[in-house]
Amino acid sequence: MISYTRAGSGDPLVLIHGIGHQRSAWGDTFELLAQDFDVIAIDLPGFGKSPRPDKPHSYRIDSYVDQLEEFFAELGLDRPHVAGNSLGGMFVLELAARGAVRTATAISPAGFWGPLGLLNAMVNLAAMKASTYAPRAVVKVFSDKAFLRKVSLRALYQHPERVPADVAYDDALNLRSSPGFFPVAWHASRARFRRRPLVPVTIAWGTKDKLLLPSQAAAAREALPTVSHLTLPECGHVPMIDNPELVAGAIVQTVVQAADRAGEPLLHLTGA
Repeated sequence: MISYTRAGSGDPLVLIHGIGHQRSAWGDTFELLAQDFDVIAIDLPGFGKSPRPDKPHSYRIDSYVDQLEEFFAELGLDRPHVAGNSLGGMFVLELAARGAVRTATAISPAGFWGPLGLLNAMVNLAAMKASTYAPRAVVKVFSDKAFLRKVSLRALYQHPERVPADVAYDDALNLRSSPGFFPVAWHASRARFRRRPLVPVTIAWGTKDKLLLPSQAAAAREALPTVSHLTLPECGHVPMIDNPELVAGAIVQTVVQAADRAGEPLLHLTGA
């Protein structure tokens, strides 16, 4: 059973976090989007408050996408809009390639790395994971002090000091205990996105991304020249904390432009 938080009204929009994270990754972006959408932020199976996948499901990438489609059906969501960050970005691109969603906004999505980019991501992820096994009192100190958050979370954010102390601590404990981390990292490391989306897609990338380097944005542009590509200035790998207004605006823009191209009435969106 996928755990989630839901707020707002309007067209459904599902938010999907990256590896080792949880729904809190969306920060204030969640509340901004709830002004325009029926927003559903989830914890992926094996992370946050969602249990590990039940058989016959697994931690494989295609199985995660199957589980997301089943989740949509359980909630009665007919092809929702989706947005995802990092691994979640790869998932929304896969959903778009299946035609299972109306639009997809992929924020620094996984799946466009070369050997060096993959090595950089895995080394940084392993270092962050290892740091969470310090005594809880040490983890708490690094979460409470803004200057220590800047050290420990610099691979994820351009502005780690903007992460609330309690959120940083809870995220560290989640990364420490999530059963999905290692199996998902294994499957993700072998994945490359090579499909073609069937619905409108935007790929957005932070210019200061230290985990999935901005050079991978160029690889995404080359691989998917027909989708929209955006640059998120002065943003890191998880830009929903660095600049929630910019990220929310990118998602709204994707939806509005898709509706305009389809000749549908424009939604009454605050970001339009």
